[in-house]
Amino acid sequence: MSEDLVKSVADALVTSGMKDAGYTYVVIDDCWQVSRDESGNILADAKLFPSGIKALADYVHAKGLKFGIYSDAGTQTCGGRPASQGHEFQDARSYASWGVDYLKYDWCNTGTRNAEEAYATMNAALLGTGRPIVFSICEWGTAKPWLWAKGIGNLWRTTGDIHDCWDCKTEYESGLVLLLDKNAGLESFAGPGHWNDPDMLEVGNGGMTTAEYQAHFSLWAMLAAPLMAGNDIRSMSSETREILTNAEVIAVDQDALGQQGRRIQKNGEQEIWSRPLADGGRAVILFNRGNEPAVMSVNWELIGYPGHVAAKVRDLWEHQDLGSFHDRYTGTVGPRSVIMLKILP
Repeated sequence: MSEDLVKSVADALVTSGMKDAGYTYVVIDDCWQVSRDESGNILADAKLFPSGIKALADYVHAKGLKFGIYSDAGTQTCGGRPASQGHEFQDARSYASWGVDYLKYDWCNTGTRNAEEAYATMNAALLGTGRPIVFSICEWGTAKPWLWAKGIGNLWRTTGDIHDCWDCKTEYESGLVLLLDKNAGLESFAGPGHWNDPDMLEVGNGGMTTAEYQAHFSLWAMLAAPLMAGNDIRSMSSETREILTNAEVIAVDQDALGQQGRRIQKNGEQEIWSRPLADGGRAVILFNRGNEPAVMSVNWELIGYPGHVAAKVRDLWEHQDLGSFHDRYTGTVGPRSVIMLKILP
């Protein structure tokens, strides 16, 4: 982590078309901080950030972007750096004075601390600054933040960390489909200003196929998840860029109704997910988890329309209007793939 790295990422957000697609925040993660001064103020690593955090935030803002930073609710961060327990109001004032727009607040080295208390304290500190700062609760879903975090944070992690794979698992990380399953059933807790966060996107990091990354991006959009690019956007391939900047899929994620999608049918390895959209349409994903192609159908009654209604169907990855259909739409879904549709009567 360094100011040069962060500046180059901010530059790439603009030149790659990511900013135009809606990506707004450049967020620093752990290990920017090294110590506190004699008054207890948090200090950035002067070797890596010689111009200071405020100058870096000013650089990001000058690009028309917003700037985010990282801390932790414990005695130390996950990387062993100074964290914010006991310094919440002091740190919040520092962040506001630097021009911070977003805070990711982690959960390492917290001992027996109560999660709701910890995050409510930092929320009060951020609000006390008078600066609008998006508050990202990174508690990994351990204390079920969806039950208490509305009004405290703007988004909360529902799971442990993501791993760049389809269905693998390590001690702290899980693959795509495992995290997806943990978010099924949480849709009633999400809405404008308070979102379930299944962790960042792994699109372009090399552990999955293009079809699997399309599925990843589609399903996160269906979940109304924060779309946080976790790849190196400075050197991404054209395929990765096309996935991350698919305007039609992003429009589903960002739909003004703000209603998280849900799994409405599961038949072995085949699933149908749907969410209502502000214009009365439905976003629908035909999701094939299996290793063989599958013929899948979505019928209108399953997504809340009478069967006799004529509805236009559009494929959001092919960017094609498929025609007007009655009762149902049927398509062949590749292995570990999705067809993502917009259906509008």
